[in-house]
Amino acid sequence: MAKTKLYKVENKYNGKVDLIQFVVSLIIYAVVLCLAQSIFKNFYIKNFYCAILASLILSLLNYTVKPLLIYWTLPLNILTYGIAYPIVNMIILKICDILMGSTFNISGFFSMFIIAIFISIMRIILDTLITNKIGRG
Repeated sequence: MAKTKLYKVENKYNGKVDLIQFVVSLIIYAVVLCLAQSIFKNFYIKNFYCAILASLILSLLNYTVKPLLIYWTLPLNILTYGIAYPIVNMIILKICDILMGSTFNISGFFSMFIIAIFISIMRIILDTLITNKIGRG
């Protein structure tokens, strides 16, 4: 009979690092939203605290609603070679707009499309440069 060895998988990152990454990611998302507000005239956020609340709502929607939307729009994404993917981000932004009322407002279909692309690109860049470096020290 062969002896079996038990291997212990070590987690060198603890829960504190995950919480810090989440908080930093929320702050980065809020900064990206404020940057989008300063660039685009059809996008309004009342203040930075509302941007943090919007980033929390957007993060929750990205983890819950977005996978369902991606699944439902998969045939459209296949037909358009992924060009329709920002429509999912537009829907998420519109849901956040509805939930936050007058403190968060995006007007216009085309501007919402451009803002969704801008937010996605900026968030990818800043998450790569800042958030993913936390805990690797």
